Amino acid sequence: MRYRSQDQLDLFHARASVVTPRDAQDLMSWPFFSLAKSRRVTPIDFRMGEVSIRVEATVEHGMATIWDADILIWAASQIVDARDNGLRTSRLMAATPYEILAFIGRGDSAHSYHRLKAALDRLQSTTVATSIRQPAERRRHRFSWINEWKERMDASGRPLGIELILPDWFYAGVLDDALILTIDREYFGLRGGLERWLYRLVRKHGGRQTYGWSFDLRHLHLKSGGLSPFKRFTFELREIVRRQPLPGYWLALTIDPDGRSRLTFQPNPPEPNTAQRTPRARTTRAVK
Repeated sequence: MRYRSQDQLDLFHARASVVTPRDAQDLMSWPFFSLAKSRRVTPIDFRMGEVSIRVEATVEHGMATIWDADILIWAASQIVDARDNGLRTSRLMAATPYEILAFIGRGDSAHSYHRLKAALDRLQSTTVATSIRQPAERRRHRFSWINEWKERMDASGRPLGIELILPDWFYAGVLDDALILTIDREYFGLRGGLERWLYRLVRKHGGRQTYGWSFDLRHLHLKSGGLSPFKRFTFELREIVRRQPLPGYWLALTIDPDGRSRLTFQPNPPEPNTAQRTPRARTTRAVK
């Protein structure tokens, strides 16, 4: 594939209209982001079957977080919406800070704008090497979540807008209908990194299957890419199950016939009079 330089890329202006949130399935399935609000510099080094992912951060900025990934959700949503409306899209995107912040459910204060710039810095400085969507065995694609970005300002220093360039790996996945899913706008209101990651995983694997899905907790812990010990991870999962914060899904912890703990989930929470019913996924009894 021949890549075009920045000067050859057409500038795609984000649309201010209401756009349906859409997420990239590759980003929903695998550990690409830090789940912690504190700075992480320890790499993610994940291998499962033929999938390998290596995420590295700089000491200056730290690793891109799952909250920073909201900007990529915004970008994916804009690209898909524009394409579906017959508009030309591009990896070179322009928008105002307000347009991005409003889409991801954040305020337009100076503090929010500074946080947005910090998120863009982390996305640009975090590097990823992965085998996902690489046709040749042992081949890896290396990129940053944002190739580069810049802000435009008026003579008085007021921000006029932001321009950014997305990597080919991400852009190609967004343009593939099979690799994009709509997500609930309430996702942006989820506060915890683990529950945000869990919603994306559940939305990807559970979809709208009537009887839901389930995961072994050890498998989930590995797939999260987090640094917390398994015991802490399990404790946090129990709290999420107790609170039921994921929009559109009902969660339960269960034990399978082999004595292994599992997280089960299904769409559409039960009615209040059946709130204690265990989802019909590969399970036998609930964890107390």
